[in-house]
Amino acid sequence: MDSLILRTSVRLLLPLMMLFSIFILWRGHNEPGGGFVGGLICAVGFALHALAFGVDAMVKLLRADPRSILGAGLLLGVASGFIGVPTGEPYMTAQWLGGLGTPVLFDIGVYLVVVGGILSMVRALMEEGAG
Repeated sequence: MDSLILRTSVRLLLPLMMLFSIFILWRGHNEPGGGFVGGLICAVGFALHALAFGVDAMVKLLRADPRSILGAGLLLGVASGFIGVPTGEPYMTAQWLGGLGTPVLFDIGVYLVVVGGILSMVRALMEEGAG
């Protein structure tokens, strides 16, 4: 797809979508939003970038393979539940380490899983359609 309007608008929208996704992620603990919705917003921004500039440009901008992002998010989400286990608390009991709590770490893990999963699908579909 070769559209000057799409390429120009994506250059403007992608940074705004990333900021908005981080805002939704951060406010999601106490308000509607969180890792899932924030991850969807982020993934849509990168999917638009892939539509405008191609899959290779999206992966270059990400600086990581989407499957690696998914794996890191899964690892963070699972590991955040184990933080309270050494103190005798059950798995997934919220713990607070200074100003950062394990629910926030879990939300960040969900965010990364959603971004990595959706971008992996987008990448596979776009590469299949091009071939």
